[in-house]
Amino acid sequence: MKTILGEKLGMTQIFDDEARAIPVTIIKAGPVRVTQIKRAGTDGYSAIQIAFKEMASKHVNRATAGHFAKSDVPPAKHIVEVRVEDPDQFELGQEIGIGDVLAEGQKADVTGISKGKGFAGAMKRHNFKGQGASHGAHKVHRAPGAIGACATPARVFKGKKLPGRMGGEQVTLMNLDVVKVDAERNVVMVRGAVPGPKGSVLVMREAVKSNG
Repeated sequence: MKTILGEKLGMTQIFDDEARAIPVTIIKAGPVRVTQIKRAGTDGYSAIQIAFKEMASKHVNRATAGHFAKSDVPPAKHIVEVRVEDPDQFELGQEIGIGDVLAEGQKADVTGISKGKGFAGAMKRHNFKGQGASHGAHKVHRAPGAIGACATPARVFKGKKLPGRMGGEQVTLMNLDVVKVDAERNVVMVRGAVPGPKGSVLVMREAVKSNG
C-alpha cells in the first residue's frame, strides 16, 4: 500500500549541496489507521480503508462511532479507501506512517482540492491575453470576444472557455520529487507547490507514471 493522507503545513525553501534554493512544501503525512478491510470474495474487490486526524467521539454520530469501534480505532475526521492487491497483509487498527510509504529520492503524486477563486473572468480563469487597448477599442480589454458560431449550428458549443466558477476542484500533481522524509515526526517535504491552502488534506501516492 503506497498511499497516505496528510495535511499541508505550508511552503519554505531548502538549499542543496551546491547552494541552490529548492522550493518545498511541508506535509504532515500520517500516521493513518486501517479501519476496514475489503476482500474480493465478500465485497467484490480488494481494498483497505484508512483514517486520518483523530477527533473526539462526541463529534460523530452513533453509526460512525460503531464503525470505528469495530476496528478499535478512535474516530477520525478523514477516511479514504485505497485499492490493494493483497488485503491480507493488513490488520484492523494497523498504523501506517510516512516511512512505510515514501522514501527520499522517490517521486510522488499529490492530490488535493485547489483554492476556490469564486466567479472569475475569462482572462483569469483561462489565461486569455485580452483584447487590444489601442485606438478605437472601447472598454472590452478583458472581455473574451465573440463566441458565436454563425447561423450553423446557431448555438454555443459546450465547453467554451467563458467566465465562471474557478478553483475548488480536485487537482493531482504528478511526479513530485520527495526531498526529505522525517519518519519520526511523520513529516515529508516535496519539491514545488501542491494544491490547496494551508491546513488542507492531501492524498499522497507513490508516482504511478514515474519516468525515473
